[in-house]
Amino acid sequence: MIRVLVVDDEALIRTGFQYILDIADGIEVVAAVSGGQAVHSARELRPDVVLLDIRMPDVDGLTVLAALRRLAVPPVVAMLTTFDMDQYVAAALRSGAAGFLLKDTDPAQLPVLVRTSGSRPTELTPQPSLADLQRLVDTSGIEAELCTEPADDLPPAVQRAVYRTVQEALTNVRKHAPGATAVIRVHHEDGTVRATIANTAPTRPALPLPGAHHGLVGLRQRAELLGGTVTSGPSADGGYELCLELPVQGAP
Repeated sequence: MIRVLVVDDEALIRTGFQYILDIADGIEVVAAVSGGQAVHSARELRPDVVLLDIRMPDVDGLTVLAALRRLAVPPVVAMLTTFDMDQYVAAALRSGAAGFLLKDTDPAQLPVLVRTSGSRPTELTPQPSLADLQRLVDTSGIEAELCTEPADDLPPAVQRAVYRTVQEALTNVRKHAPGATAVIRVHHEDGTVRATIANTAPTRPALPLPGAHHGLVGLRQRAELLGGTVTSGPSADGGYELCLELPVQGAP
């Protein structure tokens, strides 16, 4: 039996992960707590695996990771993140995390990934590619058109960055521009991949959802790690446009 401790600042995330893992064979969630309770809970409950949110308002995930690593019997720690390989994840892997899980991981895959979390530091979540873009657009809940050129030979890190940028942009359209339509263009020219996501003006008021711009910050950090840029801003027609540019040469 693998004993798991879930640590996240959002109760909905904690509850969702606990429900999925509790019904899986061979896995027991011993507790689901916020960041401030993580080290005490790990010391008292001695889990085998800790799923730890990397960014929490009450305590930094990297600080919690360091404290967990100092325990007499340190658990295997997999970081929970909204983004893939940004500077926080890279720092966590250098500090001893076994890997990371994206919060939008397919629920059916989550127990499998937890069971493999004792392996060497790696990306535990299956990583998307440009081949997955059409499905992402089709299931986004937005009237959107994808215009892309075949480019399956691009480095995996570039493909992941494009996918995550489109994913975050479509999420923002759905949250902040209800009723808007979107066009996604991806092309590769002169050693640079450019992805542009442009949406029209919303047709109805947006709900008063929190907007701390963490998603956009994460996109920019990921692009910078690959030597690229992310620019964004309102368009003349009242919509919004986000553009990612990444160099292909040298990307992992």
